[in-house]
Amino acid sequence: MKLCIINGPNLNLLGKREPEIYGSTTFNGFFSELKNKYPDLNLSYFQSNSEGEIVSQLQEVGFGADGIILNAGAYTHTSVAIADAVSAISSPVIEVHISNVYARETFRHHSYLSAVAKGCIIGLGLDGYRLAIDYFLRNQ
Repeated sequence: MKLCIINGPNLNLLGKREPEIYGSTTFNGFFSELKNKYPDLNLSYFQSNSEGEIVSQLQEVGFGADGIILNAGAYTHTSVAIADAVSAISSPVIEVHISNVYARETFRHHSYLSAVAKGCIIGLGLDGYRLAIDYFLRNQ
């Protein structure tokens, strides 16, 4: 099974950025843990601070992956282009957010992605990525 994790802006700063919200684990460290936990998965990871690069990555993997786990970061609340890319591909997408966006600023309460995603996992920390993987494994 081929699963792709795509992270958006500022998620490269996990472990440094607002640890009271996002924790102290880097995403690269967490990704290594995921690869060890799921050795039989073809698991890839991509991160970009650029909206266009995220769109391009979705288009590149979105017809061959069995699933995509997407944390678009702040682009969740602003990017029609990323939502259109999710709509255009055939791979199912699970939207993930580390923090509970509904417990934060009001502008974070709207997602352009939720309507085009297979499902959403919000506010469960990095564990949301693992839960998305488990979903794909159970529903392949």
